[in-house]
Amino acid sequence: MDSGDARLKELGYKQELNRDLSVLSNFAFSFSIVSVLTGVTTLYTTGLTYGGPVSLIYGWLIASSLTMFVGLSMAEICSSYPTSGGLYYWSAKLAGPNWAPFAAWITGWFNMVGQWAITTSICFSLAQIIQVIILLATGGKNGGGYTLSKYELIGIHAGILLINATLNSLPVSVLSFFGRLAAGWNVLGVCVLTILIPTVAPERQSIEFVFTHFNSENAGGIKNSIYIFSLGLLMSQYTFTGYDASVYMSEETKDAERNGPKGIIGTIGISALAGWAYILGLTFAAKDIPYILSSNNESGGYATAQIFYQAFKNRYGNGLGGIICMCIPAVGVFFGGMSCITSNSRMLYAFSRDKAMPFSPVWYQVNKQEVPVNAVWLSAFIAFCMALPSLGSLVAFQAMVSIATIGLYIAYALPIFFRVTLSRNVFKPGPFNLGRYSLFVGWVAVLWVMTISVLFSLPVSYPITDQTLNYTPVAVVGLLTLVISSWIFSARHWFKGPATTIKQ
Repeated sequence: MDSGDARLKELGYKQELNRDLSVLSNFAFSFSIVSVLTGVTTLYTTGLTYGGPVSLIYGWLIASSLTMFVGLSMAEICSSYPTSGGLYYWSAKLAGPNWAPFAAWITGWFNMVGQWAITTSICFSLAQIIQVIILLATGGKNGGGYTLSKYELIGIHAGILLINATLNSLPVSVLSFFGRLAAGWNVLGVCVLTILIPTVAPERQSIEFVFTHFNSENAGGIKNSIYIFSLGLLMSQYTFTGYDASVYMSEETKDAERNGPKGIIGTIGISALAGWAYILGLTFAAKDIPYILSSNNESGGYATAQIFYQAFKNRYGNGLGGIICMCIPAVGVFFGGMSCITSNSRMLYAFSRDKAMPFSPVWYQVNKQEVPVNAVWLSAFIAFCMALPSLGSLVAFQAMVSIATIGLYIAYALPIFFRVTLSRNVFKPGPFNLGRYSLFVGWVAVLWVMTISVLFSLPVSYPITDQTLNYTPVAVVGLLTLVISSWIFSARHWFKGPATTIKQ
């Protein structure tokens, strides 16, 4: 019997999913969700606006280093409890019998909604990248290029989700191939763009500029340097979400108590190196930053696309090469959305197994290929619905997906917090453990999550109006209110936490 099968049986669950993934495949799913091609490409504008090179270069190092503390703590717990239930299962086990149901409920729902939000964000980002590619390919903003309507944009978003859900309905062996392909594409894509773009650009920024220039000019009217730098961290920290996918694939991974932790740590470490290199390449090529950030440039203000387009146009007289280069991160973002649906469906499957979801028996079902196909399609449908507010207001949409970062990290921090407090003397580590450094690493992880929860709730523009208000705290408090209310008025009467499927 595989050691993962044996441990799952000890935890009280039948082996119902196909345990066919290697450590490489497990890593690939997480790596393609974190995807520096996704996070850096789509949010480079934010980093360039708030602090510029200093925020981009050093903010990435700070965020990746402290994220590793979170990942190490999660890896240690994953080694002890390698189940698809992941974070909410951990909270139940680490909070103790009296608090277990409530801890599992609040962690599970923050995690589930955060996962749906990040799927929505990634797939909608791909639709926006496609919009920019079409705009540039038809002449750019200043040349009468075609701009998609909001209905066409939401239609592309729906099409992306449809394809992703279809791929996720295939056997896990096929999905594993796409996962490895996604990881390879992300590594190769970063290498190509990091070398190609600054090489093609006829003018490049100096080393001094890249490593020392701080951009204090922004349309938000913010002047405090520390405040600006903190806002610039958003790009880096948003990118480092989704590495928990290695946890949700545990019941499909061989020797999960060892390979799950390797997937988490490997994803963060390799993403940190690849992302820093990509940021350096973009920043060396980012000549004339005011124009790159201008909403009147060819790309309509999409900084990464403008850098690609400008490099080729200035060298060869047209930006066709830049448009083709934009297709590289577009494919990476697509794979990220595919892996997000995979992660969502496994979490939803496990949450339903413990009867925490409405109509749980439906989402808990697996097909003949041992795939939770109903959970796959529900996840895709919810990600579509969460993008619908964009038809009314992008501010409302941003409020919806803002919990992708904060909501997920709160879910990451809760079991770690229980590990270093309520279970500090009773936790039984698995094959991967931090030894005497476990509590120190755990407390650093918890404090970092608390810090970014405050930073990302700060206003990003003054004066504050309904169009400039940062709705992140509103969204998070709203979700917290719903989760606690549902617990008080309903779930506390019937939800008992993780339920075993075999007799001990």
